[in-house]
Parts: sequence; C-alpha cells; structure tokens
Amino acid sequence: MDFQTAVRTVLLEKYATFSGRARRSELWWFALFNLVVSLVLSFVDGILFGWAGASILSGLFSLAVLIPSIAVGARRLHDIGRSGWWQLVAFIPIIGLLLLLYWYIQPSQDGSNEFGPNPITGA
Repeated sequence: MDFQTAVRTVLLEKYATFSGRARRSELWWFALFNLVVSLVLSFVDGILFGWAGASILSGLFSLAVLIPSIAVGARRLHDIGRSGWWQLVAFIPIIGLLLLLYWYIQPSQDGSNEFGPNPITGA
C-alpha cells in the first residue's frame, strides 16, 4: 500500500471503521501523513498567531484525525490478533508506548483470524 492509498483509505473509506484488519503500511503511512500535516500547520499557526500563541489550525486538524487514528490503530492490532482496546496500554508511561510500538511493527498473522481475512493475501 502506498502513501496516497493509505491516507485515502483511512480518511475516506474507513474514517470510523473499527472492525477488520489494517496492514502495517496503512498505519505507518497515515502516521507519517499526520506528522507532516501537523508540523506544517504548527508552522502556519506560529506565523499567523505568534509562536507563543494558540495552535488553532493544528488543534482542529488533531481533532479531525482523532477518530481515524484510533480506528486504524485498532485495525492494526486486529491484524496481529489483539483487541483494539489494547491501545489503552499507551496510558502506562513509557512502557505502554513501547509495547504498542512493538505490536504495531509486528507482521500480520497468516490467514484469517477472528477479526477477518489477512489484508495482504485476502485469505
């Protein structure tokens, strides 16, 4: 899955879809999109509203992509056979984020699992 396909899939086709599975590339391309857009909007916020001012544009963008970010994270966890609720482990300082990162980089489970067919092979 390429950058454009991943962003289109997450934002347009599966905006609030928490079921199914997501490939690693879908999650990581969308994360890169979030990072780049957030940095650009933060820079624009700094120019428009002052560097010590409010982050209006980047804040609105963050709110707009909150649901799809959680949804693609849940689908990625489904891809390795875990419940999407495991994202809550991120609230455990340091260890939780490292554990979630470790799960996000794991390869897909072969074949179908309880969350659906493998998004790479379709089986």
